[in-house]
Amino acid sequence: MSDASNAKTFRWWNIALLGFTTVWGLNNVINNFANQGLAVVTSWILIMILYFVPYTLMVGQLGSAFQEEGGGVSSWVKMLSNNKLAYFAAWTYWVVHVPYLAQKPQIIMVSLSWLFKGNGSFIKTASPLVVQGASLIIFLAFVWLASKGTATLNNLGSIAGIAMFTMSMLFIILGVSAPFITHVQIATPNMTDIHTYIPKFDFQYFTTISMLVFAVGGSEKISPYVNKTKNASKEFPLGMIILAVMVAVSAILGSFAIGMIVNSNHIPADLMANGAYQAFQFLGNSFHVGNLFVWAFAITNTIASAAALAISIDAPLRMLLGDADKKFIPKSLLKKNKRGVNINGYKMTAILVSILIVVPALGINGMNDLYNWLLNLNSIVMPMRYLWVFFAYMMLAKQMDKFKSDYMFVKNKYVGFGFGLWTFFLTAFACILGMLPKMNMAQDPSSWWFQLALNIITPLALLALGLILPAIAKRTNGDMDEA
Repeated sequence: MSDASNAKTFRWWNIALLGFTTVWGLNNVINNFANQGLAVVTSWILIMILYFVPYTLMVGQLGSAFQEEGGGVSSWVKMLSNNKLAYFAAWTYWVVHVPYLAQKPQIIMVSLSWLFKGNGSFIKTASPLVVQGASLIIFLAFVWLASKGTATLNNLGSIAGIAMFTMSMLFIILGVSAPFITHVQIATPNMTDIHTYIPKFDFQYFTTISMLVFAVGGSEKISPYVNKTKNASKEFPLGMIILAVMVAVSAILGSFAIGMIVNSNHIPADLMANGAYQAFQFLGNSFHVGNLFVWAFAITNTIASAAALAISIDAPLRMLLGDADKKFIPKSLLKKNKRGVNINGYKMTAILVSILIVVPALGINGMNDLYNWLLNLNSIVMPMRYLWVFFAYMMLAKQMDKFKSDYMFVKNKYVGFGFGLWTFFLTAFACILGMLPKMNMAQDPSSWWFQLALNIITPLALLALGLILPAIAKRTNGDMDEA
């Protein structure tokens, strides 16, 4: 059985397809188009070459070097540095899911609104306090559900993932072909002019990079498959490069498709929340199938979000409490109920996410601003876990003689360290500049400052809590300190 499981059966196309379904989704196209318009086409090309390709190839070498460690980022850090840094890596990986968990109930409500009402009025008319109250109820219901086991939702999530991939491909095919088949008018003028696609590299532009970084991150999930790849030194990088091409083509064609449906020079304020549904509604009307595509996308998005919500309450917490050195974690957090669930860990998750659901509604005016802010917060916080991937790669480059791997991204330790440093710097730069709110300050100064304060305080508070737990553990764990 072990021989079968270790067989090198993966080929480059398996790696590319697996990576694509892991990393990519239609909302990545919508959200970045909302930030940059059609100029995002150039941004996609730059982010692929300067960030995504080296990122994925570094992950390949790390996964190959530590195949017996199961591919976890915290285990890489542990092998390359020490237990304390490994704990912080595990903590970061868990804590960045807090804003992610806070937004999923909003996404579910928007999906259900489109499914039953057939329009996007919910995001424009709903009161932030009412929505966040409902979000809190949905979230706490899923905490309870996750504590009972998530096997059914996990299976539904896999089905929804395939459906979401299909909907993304359908969107690109229909969006690009619609003007030629149905002769609808193209929304963005001058789409044949090269200047339409050139970004204005000003300060405002650099505040939107975090959303691009957020969109292409997460390929470390593919690392366990490096050593299951036939002829890994050749086929794994080929698979990763094909993955980058697939993502780039999807991003560029998807952006073209949205540009044909939405005027790039007059982007609606609710595009991040409603854009995918509006686009599918437009395509449904163009191809004379009514709201069929809208219903399909709404059902897919609801199931996928529900599954992701339940699984993301449990899986990152399990990784934190399972991988990290126990002397850094208070003994009370390790307590399990009869179903093997870390019940106090669930309570900690529930408290942090509930705070992040309730507090913003007190100072952000309008449901649409609240939705966009929380999405932007995710783009600031989630890439913080990628920093540990690049830190691990820099440490691996320094110790290249000690840790051998079947697949090598670069063989020169100084060049390797340079790649790690570059991607680390770009990620940190994107996260810091991403903290600036994406709304017009003059229109609502108090809301702008409130969002800025939350964007700075939230990641700092989440990381600082990771410093407090080892101090509590030192005082409360007693004999565990000797372990």
